[in-house]
Amino acid sequence: MTTILYDGTYEGWLTAVFEAYTNKLTDVLFTRQEASTAKLFEATLTVVMDETKAERVLAGLQKRLSAQGIMSLYKTYLSDIEEPERVMWQFIRHVFGNGHNVEEDYGHPAVWAVRQAARRVKREAHRMQAFVRFKLTQDQLYYAIIEPECDVLPLISAHFESRYADQRWLIYDARRKYGIYYDLETVSTVGVDFQPRGRFTSGLMAEISDEREEFYQELWRCYFKSVTIDARKNLRLQLQHMPKRYWKHLTEQIRKE
Repeated sequence: MTTILYDGTYEGWLTAVFEAYTNKLTDVLFTRQEASTAKLFEATLTVVMDETKAERVLAGLQKRLSAQGIMSLYKTYLSDIEEPERVMWQFIRHVFGNGHNVEEDYGHPAVWAVRQAARRVKREAHRMQAFVRFKLTQDQLYYAIIEPECDVLPLISAHFESRYADQRWLIYDARRKYGIYYDLETVSTVGVDFQPRGRFTSGLMAEISDEREEFYQELWRCYFKSVTIDARKNLRLQLQHMPKRYWKHLTEQIRKE
């Protein structure tokens, strides 16, 4: 087996696939460089991201897959499944090994795994579009903290850019420690250290928040409570559509001590 080290980006992984085919490697293990555990005497190939090589692999996939199939592969990369690169590699080998479209060949384990991963990421992205709750800082920046199980920021940025085009905003993924920032013109990826001591502190949040922020949050909580009909509460259904793991960042679910 050959361990292929790449930079952890999707384009880097596509470059790694190009190198695997170029070197006629079949038994490979893709590893992100920051998480590398490659042993000293293990066959290792370090790959530098190359846009031309990545585009050649993508072009090959586009000849054999639909746009949805291409997106499903990308969503698998963003998913939280175990060893996503292994699943994606098996999927690609199946795609390039056949002369016809294999997207619906669900009898193949990699095709089925990609389908399931893509559906999971799509569902997570849809929920994040609904559950993001912005707060306002003193310098009029709207920020929101999320902790999705999948890396959905690349998928939801266009939604928020079109919906909040007249406001500066930042959505921060606390689990992956990066965010997307909109400056009224473009969306960019930023690294932000929101957890200097490993935990969010109420003092830090209060320090950077606009003085009217708590007032607006209380208004939202009052509105949420006023439109809730106690007799029609269905906790099981609520949990199905809004799992508890999202509650900690929802304004309507946060109660003041």
